[in-house]
Amino acid sequence: MSWLRALKETARSGLEIERQRLEPLIAMRGAAGLALVIGASLVLFGPEIAASSAFGAFQAALATFQRSWRPRPVLALVSGASLAVSTFVGYASGSHPVLFLCLLGAWTFLAGLAWAAGPTGGIIAASNVAIMLVTITLPTSIADAAVHAAVIAVGGLVQAALIVLFPIRRWGAQRDALADALAAEADYARRLRHDPVAPFDPLPLMTARSAAAVTPRQARRRPAELHGARGIAERLRPVLASLADPAMGVPGDGLERAWVNELLGAAGSVLDAAARAVRHGEAVHLSATDLGVLKTPDNDVILVGPARRAADRLAALLDDVLEIAEGTGTDSGVPSDLAPDTRHRPTLLRLVPVVLKAMRRELHHDSPILRHAIRVAVVAVAGYFVGAALPFGHGYWAPMTAVMVMRPEFSQTYGRSVARFGGTMVGVGLATAILQTAHPGARPSALLAVVCAGLMYLLMRTGYAVGQACVSAYVVFLLGMAGDDWSQTVTERIVLTLAGGLLAMISYALYPAWETPRLRSRLADWLLADGAYAATVVDQYADPSARNVEDVRATLIATREARVAWQEALATAQHEPVRHRGISRAAATDAQHALAQLGRSAMVLEAHLPSGSAAPVPGAAELAEALRRATERGAKAVRERRLPDWQAVADAVAHWDVPQGPAAEPSGGPAGQPPTGPHAEAQEGPPAAPLAGDPVVRWGGALLLEALEEFTRALDERGGSTRVSSTLAGS
Repeated sequence: MSWLRALKETARSGLEIERQRLEPLIAMRGAAGLALVIGASLVLFGPEIAASSAFGAFQAALATFQRSWRPRPVLALVSGASLAVSTFVGYASGSHPVLFLCLLGAWTFLAGLAWAAGPTGGIIAASNVAIMLVTITLPTSIADAAVHAAVIAVGGLVQAALIVLFPIRRWGAQRDALADALAAEADYARRLRHDPVAPFDPLPLMTARSAAAVTPRQARRRPAELHGARGIAERLRPVLASLADPAMGVPGDGLERAWVNELLGAAGSVLDAAARAVRHGEAVHLSATDLGVLKTPDNDVILVGPARRAADRLAALLDDVLEIAEGTGTDSGVPSDLAPDTRHRPTLLRLVPVVLKAMRRELHHDSPILRHAIRVAVVAVAGYFVGAALPFGHGYWAPMTAVMVMRPEFSQTYGRSVARFGGTMVGVGLATAILQTAHPGARPSALLAVVCAGLMYLLMRTGYAVGQACVSAYVVFLLGMAGDDWSQTVTERIVLTLAGGLLAMISYALYPAWETPRLRSRLADWLLADGAYAATVVDQYADPSARNVEDVRATLIATREARVAWQEALATAQHEPVRHRGISRAAATDAQHALAQLGRSAMVLEAHLPSGSAAPVPGAAELAEALRRATERGAKAVRERRLPDWQAVADAVAHWDVPQGPAAEPSGGPAGQPPTGPHAEAQEGPPAAPLAGDPVVRWGGALLLEALEEFTRALDERGGSTRVSSTLAGS
């Protein structure tokens, strides 16, 4: 993508306004807390201290809107306290320019590294640095600075108290995350009726997993319907995929396929009902027809083999989901093999070493977080010099703008720069027009500032430009309340905002952190995680008595994280003005599809894990080891821009005797049809050393190999067949 096109797309995305669900009650609560703080400060202390308290209350309320699973009062308290400390330390060093610039650089560098702890920490830290640049100009002495810092902390305390006293949708974020995961699986079940190998985006399940982590205090107060449902929901997906997949025994048409489609439709309806109940905290409403489809004994007559086992497991899991969604828990508790892992979130004090460890991991040259921290620190200091050199007052607007718009990613930095400039022009223009027309005093200006802040809280999720228009007007009214000359803020804020935005954009161009050159490494990480997951699942068949579901869960989570990291990197790279290096967009798309199928094939095998008393499957250990070693070598080949070779996996699969037509289960019942596709010819004729075993593993191994070969073909720009295919065809 050229620079011109990249600039156009980022500017368009920055100015985009989206239709989002508004939360007026939460916005009103934040605005009420701000009004309470400003009003009390005006009466007790005067306009200048009222302005400082307003910044504290404003920032504290803003922190509660971030996407975090921590309690909102904690976010408000942390934001207010950190801004208070920043203000006092900044003012205390402000009389020594060299010391202040060193402090500013160190403070912004740490704020940049705070992104290692997650977006919420990075955004709050950057906002504190930016607002500190304004609040340090208000005090007139050390004692005065201490008072300003105290009222800023009080502003955070007031917002936290309002959240506790007037809760709105308590546990609402966690309810929404779990409901979204259940709804995504409901949609997946319905799509499987039309496409038996439909893809599934694991992001809702990852979000629900993150939301399930709680502190000890939260664990004691969590609603019953949020206990355990996520762990069971995660196990529904492989069961749904196994039930729909023709490779697991149900043909593409006929009575069995029609009945499977009925089961999938009923599962979708049940999951939707559970999602609504969890989201709104109400009873589950189901139709008798859906329950009848899931409970009917016809399942044992129409379906046989792996499909019947999947149908029985689906009904049991849906029973557990419904009982948990009702808030009653299951009759016999969650089975031990389905017990969800209890996820603990560290308290604030215990979070400190975790954050420091995350920061240390980013201290290497190729880290995007470290590059962002260096950029934002240098730009903050350079912006301070630029603001001081320009013939305006309030030179802090330039570094403040730069710190607020800079992000570790190219598209967000450039898009936010454009959006902030456009929003500043609109907000300053409207606020200036009101001030010129009405000439309000301190209290009317305070009221107008509260209105602008309320609009900011209400509309902030619709677009960054909209939020910046409200913030710009808020600051103009607030400084006007404090006695600042509003006429100065018109030209200077627009020019200095432009200067700060340009500094942010130039810094990324000079010291970038492009994702495009790292795409191959991200793809290799996903391949390695998929291979580890598949090998761990197959290992369970090799030695069922040593079955360890936690190992399977850990590798499954790792492959989901690797997939999300790849998708985020690919989305970021598509907007970068950098040519692809070794992997084209078409190859990336095809490789992504192949790895998704590899993970899906392993997931289908997971749905049929044997019990601890089952007999070992011959050849499973060899296949697991071949998968593990081959994907490790394949990941290295991808990083080195070579084509991976899967001969070891092909040899392991070729040792199995895959039957023609219906296969016999160990119990003697038919198990359906073997998989069809590129490896159908590999299954003809008796192998040199036939092995007996579960047909699910044999078919699953063929599906795994097929996905791996598809991955190699995706990276092969020549488009030819691989050596593994020809070898397997002749075996």
